[in-house]
Amino acid sequence: MTNVNSPLHISQVGIGLIGCGNISEAYLKAAAHFPVLKICGVADLSPAAAQLRAQQFGLKACTVDELLADPAVQIIVNLTIPAAHVQVGLQALAADKHVHSEKPLGLTVADAKRLVEAAAANNLRVGCAPDTFLGGGHQTARKLIDDGLIGQVTSGSAVFMCPGHERWHPAPAFYYALGGGPVLDMGPYYITGLVNLLGPVARVSGMGARARTERLVTSQPLFGSKIPVAVSTHMSGTLQFVQGAVVTVTMSFDAAKHRHTPIELHGLGGSMQVPDPNRFDGVIEVAKPGGEWETLALQFGYGDDNYRILGVADMAHAILQNRPHRASGALALHALEVMEAFELSSQSGRFIDIQTSPDRPAPMQSQIANGWKIRDAIA
Repeated sequence: MTNVNSPLHISQVGIGLIGCGNISEAYLKAAAHFPVLKICGVADLSPAAAQLRAQQFGLKACTVDELLADPAVQIIVNLTIPAAHVQVGLQALAADKHVHSEKPLGLTVADAKRLVEAAAANNLRVGCAPDTFLGGGHQTARKLIDDGLIGQVTSGSAVFMCPGHERWHPAPAFYYALGGGPVLDMGPYYITGLVNLLGPVARVSGMGARARTERLVTSQPLFGSKIPVAVSTHMSGTLQFVQGAVVTVTMSFDAAKHRHTPIELHGLGGSMQVPDPNRFDGVIEVAKPGGEWETLALQFGYGDDNYRILGVADMAHAILQNRPHRASGALALHALEVMEAFELSSQSGRFIDIQTSPDRPAPMQSQIANGWKIRDAIA
């Protein structure tokens, strides 16, 4: 067994994890890098799932009610399915806990607003994945943009396309039910990453399509079964940012293969290939007008592994330091409003103005020191 709680003698914040599915393993593995996090227990509606994760990581398996009642728990990490994010988050807030949710914050803006407003009313924090924008890849890209390396950014593209998750996920039906689809599934990484780089979005256009009304599952244990499709499985659109840049976006579960880069930005002084926003690492390439692509070194830590609890660690430090946390509810609500606007635009045939306008999250302060061995040096 691996105990994820560090023995280092520093101030710690108690964490309770609800939802012990696939993604919980990545969170608990990453927790070993952050001694500020004290994992007090894990819970799931399935006692067997909670017991499995507890045994794997040397933790305590609890019921949801037990975890919410534990006075040592200050932050609930909500890793339930998207349809339960708001409900479980509201339970956590009612128990006087801060909450950090897996993405998306909710299935609709109206629902997610309830969570953000309840937190504000009770002087509690809401955080939300993704936190990959805090990794070395995107933090370096942001610094280079902020330093003016490619000049004012005027345009770009963001692309995620694959054949669909029924090829590998053991229970893929929710990806194709209401609240699913490529935009709500993968859009949070791209929209959040772009807002970190460019600031908030002003308006959105979109056009969606649903190529099939059912999908054939080729993963185990449901191999050969068919699942209905209730959402757009391909969406193309455009984001106009408050700062003026226009970025085209494509999110699809209907592409066999492609050669598009994840994010490419173009400025008055050059172009930049930005790393995959679903990763903490990545390669950054920059080309000046008339020049060739040049690879630039990462300048920030948390770019050498999967740190998929970094946003929770930042929230924990923010609580101790009495400062805003970076992967905030306001940022996640803005990303959700942008994603919801794609479908609204597709249905109405018009641009959708975005009402939320959060500040860009503060850049990470910890640059690389002594190689990659920065651990918990968040400021």
